Amino acid sequence: MSGALAAPLPVTAAAPSSSSRGGSRKVLPGFNLTLGYTVFYLCLIVLIPLSALVLKTFTMSWDQFWAAVSSPRVLASYKLTFGASFLAALVNVVFGLLVAWVLVRYTFPGKRIVDALVDLPFALPTAVAGISLTALLAGNGWIGQYLEPLGIQLAFNPNGVVIALIFIGLPFVVRTVQPVLEESEKELEEAAMCLGATRLQTFTKVIFPSIAPALLTGFAMAFARAIGEYGSVIFIAGNMPMVSEITPLIIIGKLEQYDYAGATAVASVMLLFSFVMLLVINALQSWQRKRSGGP
Repeated sequence: MSGALAAPLPVTAAAPSSSSRGGSRKVLPGFNLTLGYTVFYLCLIVLIPLSALVLKTFTMSWDQFWAAVSSPRVLASYKLTFGASFLAALVNVVFGLLVAWVLVRYTFPGKRIVDALVDLPFALPTAVAGISLTALLAGNGWIGQYLEPLGIQLAFNPNGVVIALIFIGLPFVVRTVQPVLEESEKELEEAAMCLGATRLQTFTKVIFPSIAPALLTGFAMAFARAIGEYGSVIFIAGNMPMVSEITPLIIIGKLEQYDYAGATAVASVMLLFSFVMLLVINALQSWQRKRSGGP
């Protein structure tokens, strides 16, 4: 047995763990600070202006409020605004799905340019869109001059309203459906066709159930966007009372006549409907996440 003892190994200090530093480190500040800033920002930007709108409406009696929101001219504007928005959203569901399908499933020259053009209504000022559509579809426009002799008038009537709303609503459907199509499994489609399914059966039984929640969400978003559209519509609608006058124009007209209470009354009805549409959109998005297996 050796009489010399082995020298003890040097002890190195262990690096302090995240727990010993007072908890895990976060990139952003803590929950209390971020939540407080979020609530303050939403109150400043959203809740306070909307509260002022509702409070101004409460200065009217019930009879005055009902008279302001149910006059024949206002009811005609509701019918045009909601009807044209619904029709435009339906058209965008069909053609938005077609555009998204082409962008996802096919490769062709200029694909990136086409994909960028889909977002053009987002970036283009709405007034510019309205002027452009009017220049195309008016009786002396590039396209309208050939259609009007045939008895087809697309500008300065409700047809122009629908066309303008289709233009501004298409990107909502395309950008909602496109990611779902990109994540879909082509193997299921190939398996269905190998088992003898026709193209129609493959679409209705395999593809459509997976994209239906996204289509509904895109429809709701396009519909909600079209309800509040103003700039692109007023140039091509003609703005004839009881014929082609939209509800946002009614609100602007009341403001110009210094009828602030009447304007806020009609705006409150639009606000209520928009809030309901937001709830529908959130419910559809939650349903979509559940169907896709998300949290």
